[in-house]
Amino acid sequence: MKNINKVDNLTNKIEKPEDKKIIVLDTSVLLYDKNCLLSFDKNDLIIPLTVLEELDRFKDREGILGESARHINRFLDNLRNKGNLNSGVSIDESHGIIKIWTNIKSGKVENILNIKSNDNIIIFSLLDIIDKNQDKKIIFVTKDINLRVKCDALKITSDDYYADYEFIKEDKLHKSKKEIQCELDDINKVYSNKKINLKHIQHIPESSSICQNDFIILKSDFKSSALTMRIDDYLHKLPTAEEIFLRTKIEPKNKEQLFALHILLSDDIPLVTMTGIPGSGKTYLTLMSALSQIEKQKKKRIIFTRPIQTVGRDIGFLPGDINEKMAPWLAPIVDNFRNQFGDLSYFDIMMERGDIDIAPLSYIRGRSFNDSIIIVDEAQNATIHELKTVITRTGKNSKIVLLGDIEQVDLPYVDKFSNGLTIVTEKMKNEKLSAHIHFEKGYRSELANIASKLL
Repeated sequence: MKNINKVDNLTNKIEKPEDKKIIVLDTSVLLYDKNCLLSFDKNDLIIPLTVLEELDRFKDREGILGESARHINRFLDNLRNKGNLNSGVSIDESHGIIKIWTNIKSGKVENILNIKSNDNIIIFSLLDIIDKNQDKKIIFVTKDINLRVKCDALKITSDDYYADYEFIKEDKLHKSKKEIQCELDDINKVYSNKKINLKHIQHIPESSSICQNDFIILKSDFKSSALTMRIDDYLHKLPTAEEIFLRTKIEPKNKEQLFALHILLSDDIPLVTMTGIPGSGKTYLTLMSALSQIEKQKKKRIIFTRPIQTVGRDIGFLPGDINEKMAPWLAPIVDNFRNQFGDLSYFDIMMERGDIDIAPLSYIRGRSFNDSIIIVDEAQNATIHELKTVITRTGKNSKIVLLGDIEQVDLPYVDKFSNGLTIVTEKMKNEKLSAHIHFEKGYRSELANIASKLL
């Protein structure tokens, strides 16, 4: 079980695989992954009663939070047919029992922690669970960082929920751009044959380290180079900047932008992930390549969506229809139209014709998008479950592009490594249907570049 193995590693304790543990689950985990109750193998699960109280507040919500709350409620209700949840009910032969914990332990911490806080009531429940199960290892699993810090202060073992991203190596995030030193003859072969077999390159590293659709720069000692992309066992020569410009009227400013435009225009790559600093051209390149394909009637419309991460009120509190509600989040698209065309007349025409459709991530379930380019902006602020929902909406002859900066995560319970954009990139990095590019240079302004580095 991924979560427990992570905790065992952190505490430097060697545990036998057959040793059962008690896992106490927080609301944040149940809302994050509706199937989390099946992710802990044969370990016993305890849900404090306060967690069910919190879960009840989300059951009428739109989107993934409401769906997760309703799913957990139905799952627990079905278990009632097998026994009493207060005593503990076995899920099946391959899993442990689930128990609802109704007691809390009071003591000296009650004088420190506010008893009216649900998080603190959960801590009091944890203390009672520990007191009555001193022969068992007890681990509290929560995605709430502050709650984990509180538990550490009280010497309660706690950890994050790692089921989605434990495989990610923090110091080895996928870098789609690689440079390979080779012989001049290899580069000549690329230019003459438009491709070269990986096996024929003398100084190639292990081919397993080069993923499908990776961007490979071949260099020789004679200052010759070739821009290529891996497809199957070959490195294929990329089109030149001039060829890209003839197709799109977009002039790539560097090698990364050239590669990005190539994969954005490719009919064989329906999923593109793009990361990088603000002002690096992610939204601009995606939007302009999308407009190019609509003008050539290769695609029929652009679907724009993004997570609704607000500091204040939820989207439901904003006035107006869905387009007016989404207007603050549509600003990057509007800005790019204004910068490219001088005004918004073209944008207004496309909106009126339905060529551009706004679909908030929370409202996207149940829809299907054919002949479309789906742009998910600020994808680093979505969970993997939200991105899975939108990716599975992709229909025939459609492409989905996930954009974001994984250094700027605003979602409370995820970080650079556990956000949806990083997980999608890492899990899909060796699939032929997916390609990734990371931008390191910004073009917004010299001030923006300096501020990005220094502030």
